[in-house]
Amino acid sequence: MRISSKQKQTFIILTFGLLLVTGQTFAQFPDKLKNGLRYYIDKNDSARFITLNMVGQFWIRNNENNPYTTVNGTAQGNTTDMSIRRIRFVLSGALTDRVNFYVQFGQNNLNYLSARKAGSFFHDITADYAVVKKRLSLGAGLNGWNGPSRFSNTAVASILVLDPPGYQEVTNDTYDQFVRRLGVYAKGKLGKLDYRVSVGKPFVIQTTSGSGTEAINVNAAFSTLPPNLVYQGYFMVQFLDQESNFGPGTAGSYLGKKRVFNIGAGFYTQSNAMFRHSAPAATDTIKQDLKLFALDVFYDAPMNKEKGTALSVYACFSNYNYGTNFIKVTGPDNPANGSSKTATSFEKSNYGNAFPYLGTGNIGYLQTAYKFRNRLLGDQGTLQPYVDLQYSRYERLKDAMYVFDLGVNWLIYGNNSKVTLNYQNRPYFAPDAAGNLVQNSRLAEWVIQYQVAF
Repeated sequence: MRISSKQKQTFIILTFGLLLVTGQTFAQFPDKLKNGLRYYIDKNDSARFITLNMVGQFWIRNNENNPYTTVNGTAQGNTTDMSIRRIRFVLSGALTDRVNFYVQFGQNNLNYLSARKAGSFFHDITADYAVVKKRLSLGAGLNGWNGPSRFSNTAVASILVLDPPGYQEVTNDTYDQFVRRLGVYAKGKLGKLDYRVSVGKPFVIQTTSGSGTEAINVNAAFSTLPPNLVYQGYFMVQFLDQESNFGPGTAGSYLGKKRVFNIGAGFYTQSNAMFRHSAPAATDTIKQDLKLFALDVFYDAPMNKEKGTALSVYACFSNYNYGTNFIKVTGPDNPANGSSKTATSFEKSNYGNAFPYLGTGNIGYLQTAYKFRNRLLGDQGTLQPYVDLQYSRYERLKDAMYVFDLGVNWLIYGNNSKVTLNYQNRPYFAPDAAGNLVQNSRLAEWVIQYQVAF
């Protein structure tokens, strides 16, 4: 990366300050807070409770911006910034042995470009009733009981890598409110089979934040017509320890506290969700269905219980059909807001840390991590290095798209207090002389994250 000396000094100072504060302040995290603040409704019945949880993730970042990137119209090749990637508060509980509720409130991506005093919202507001205990619960509300794969909804506090695979959040902030929509769901366990299915009414595309949308043309885009119902589901065969399905988010890692081996499969379908024109000069509209399928494997288990070492591996294959030549270009918590190259809708959104991570085609994904022994660093915890890779063959792109991360979690107190150092290498795609979208170069992003959770 080409970083100025001033940027280097700023990044080093902030990094040192963050590590010093987290190392000294949070090494002795109280045991009674590790699973949240819990109040038992009936002191003689631990199955009836109300729990408050919180998680905050704070970023210090240096990003090598895509070519032609601008910030409020000014060219910027490199950005150093700080942000609150996520802040969440969850109030949940079991009011009876059959009635559960789940409410999540928070904000994402509060950075120096954000609108002030705005942005917090409800992620989940649900209640469900156990028709047949453990086997079948029916629920309703603003919910994220999603398919088609494991990380279509992630438990934020237990994310293994810096960010979960965003391509699995299949319509994020287009037809949904940050992967949630109003609808009904069913969940349960039948032996070793854990299942979730839901039917939801998508939000109209006109109220989206704008990410991933474009004017109708020959390439498929999310339709502006009134949306049809979404049908989705995800099914896991859990061969070893059983995972909780109390809430919709799935764990990224148990840090050696469980022996989990799952094989999962899921789907997401919506009729006439996409539209396009048949030819550049045409005015007729072709409607296309949205059909997504995935198959994945998750293994997370201790290697040596006495020492506390653990291995985590997750692999997924996805087949996505968003319609002809659909592509979505965006970047998480983007540190820029424009491009000086705006000849096409693809170029307009290809700024900052954006890349074409989602589209019609096939996607392979792998993440793996190894947790070193407990107290590797004494009372300052232990380390968990990781790597992840997304490899995609999208219909719209001439070349394969791949992006990878290398990082390490410093687990000061498990997921309750941890620091993550992450390096990401991503592609920059641009049209060649023939108009084909090809990989033009590769760029880097460095992030230091501090997470506190209870």
